[in-house]
Amino acid sequence: MSLRSGRLFAYACLALSMSLVGSYVALSKPLAAAIPVFLLAWLRFGLGGLSMLHWLRKPADEEPLSPRTRKLLFLESFLGNFLFSICMLFGVSLTSAVSAGVIMAAIPAVVALLSWAFLRERIGPRIWGAIACAGLGIALLGLAQPVGTVQASGNPGSMAERGTSWLGNLLVFGAVLCEASYAVIGKKLTGALSPKRITALINVWGFALVTPFGAYAALRFDFSSVPPGVWALLLFYSLAASIWTVWLWMTGLRTVPAAQAGVFTVMLPVSAALVGVFALGERLGAIQLLAFALALAGVVLATVPVRTRM
Repeated sequence: MSLRSGRLFAYACLALSMSLVGSYVALSKPLAAAIPVFLLAWLRFGLGGLSMLHWLRKPADEEPLSPRTRKLLFLESFLGNFLFSICMLFGVSLTSAVSAGVIMAAIPAVVALLSWAFLRERIGPRIWGAIACAGLGIALLGLAQPVGTVQASGNPGSMAERGTSWLGNLLVFGAVLCEASYAVIGKKLTGALSPKRITALINVWGFALVTPFGAYAALRFDFSSVPPGVWALLLFYSLAASIWTVWLWMTGLRTVPAAQAGVFTVMLPVSAALVGVFALGERLGAIQLLAFALALAGVVLATVPVRTRM
């Protein structure tokens, strides 16, 4: 594979990864309405883990895990798998998928802030402008009235319409912080481990972390109450969240610098909003449209390269 084709393949992996993340962020809304959040997360890690048990075996040419790599794997799973899943699942159950998409558009700006705070990277005027756009877009969501949606049960109305959307938005923003941390830590891991091995190991940690909560929820849950369609959606969610998106992202990061990879996070809010509108029957209100436009403007400011004069 030539250098150019290898770079294009990496770009495709990154874009598809973020598109899938946005899709399952939106589709997790009907899942969270049918299955308790901790049980849902436990089933996701369990089903994903069963599908990639063969990825856990250490390749012959791979160095033993160093203490630093072990710590990074734990942090990658704790922040990017465990906390992200909990914040995201609870968040989208309390707000709309469209609102979640707007908030997720802040990821590039948050990555820049984390790089400034922890890696001492310089933030230029455009990045500060992107951060301002993302913050204003999120603030506008607080002024927006919840739009009508049709839930998986067929009944209109949601927790968001009963005045809890602010909490859902806050939890989704917590997921943004986790996803940004995941993006930064992932680049370091790709220098020591293969994408498949990273994917399998962080899933094991995620399963271990959520098991006490998931097992307790399973003892109190009536599994016969879940419709067949929800089980099919759960299978897609498990494979997408635990395997496909992680492997695709880590594969792309092996070739593309982390800062450049941030460009492709634009696919996350776009796909989440599109799934919310076309699959879940949500509507974009005027304030939400403005918030979404501001959020995407922030993404453009944060990620489009600056042309330099020769």
